[in-house]
This record gives sequence, C-alpha cells and structure tokens, in this order.
Amino acid sequence: MGVFVPTIVPPVAISRARRLRRCMTDGERKLWSELKEFRRWYGVHVRKQAPIGPYVVDFAIHEQKLVIEVDGEHHFTAEGLVRDVRRDAWLKSIGYRVLRFNTGDLSESFDGCVQEILAALGLMNEPGQPPPLTPPLKGEGDLEA
Repeated sequence: MGVFVPTIVPPVAISRARRLRRCMTDGERKLWSELKEFRRWYGVHVRKQAPIGPYVVDFAIHEQKLVIEVDGEHHFTAEGLVRDVRRDAWLKSIGYRVLRFNTGDLSESFDGCVQEILAALGLMNEPGQPPPLTPPLKGEGDLEA
C-alpha cells in the first residue's frame, strides 16, 4: 500500500485537473507535445493541468515558478477576463510568473510561442534579440590546422 502524503491542494482541484488532462483542447495538446520533451532536451519538468492552490493551470514548471496558459475564446468574455486577472494576481502573490497564449497565437506562430517560453526559462534570448555570444568550440576558429 502507498504512503499517504498530505497535500494543500483541495481534492476538488485534483479531480478537476484529472478530468482536464483527459479533455485537452487542440491548442493545449499541440503545446503539450512540445513541452513534454523539455525534460529530455533541457532538464525542465513541465506538468500539464496542474493544480496550484484552488486553481488548475494548463501547464506548470514548478522549479521555475512559471505557469503557461492557453486561452480560448471563453477567456475573452468580460467574466473570463475578470476571472483571469484574479487568478493571475493570486498566482503572482505566491511567486509564479504567468505566460498566456491564445489559440490564435499557437496556430499562427507556434515556434514563436515556444521561443517565448524558452526565453522565460532563461534557455534562450527573447524573440527578435540576437543570440548570446558563445566562445568557439575547441578547434573552431583556429587558422592553423
């Protein structure tokens, strides 16, 4: 039998997260296909539909205190905007940064969205910025051979 580990996440949020993991939107599924590889590529663990306090966020990188949200059209209603502002403020109050992408951003500029996430994690420069200067690899740049 497993060991019981108490959690501060309400049971209702845990069951909601489980339900949302099974019913991801197309945009969330597409982004997840990329984000789940971050552990292998960069050593960064991304969780999908992760409960944080009373909320379930689309994606969370707890070690970096970063939340990534994919906003569909219901986020752009008056009620949705108020709810998102309240939620973002709460997440920021406990130290999380929140990146939001709408479904149009993901379909029109998927690579740009991924680059923005990588930049937020300190893994690359902001989009449009020059790449960091790196010293040449051993043997590179040597004129003598």
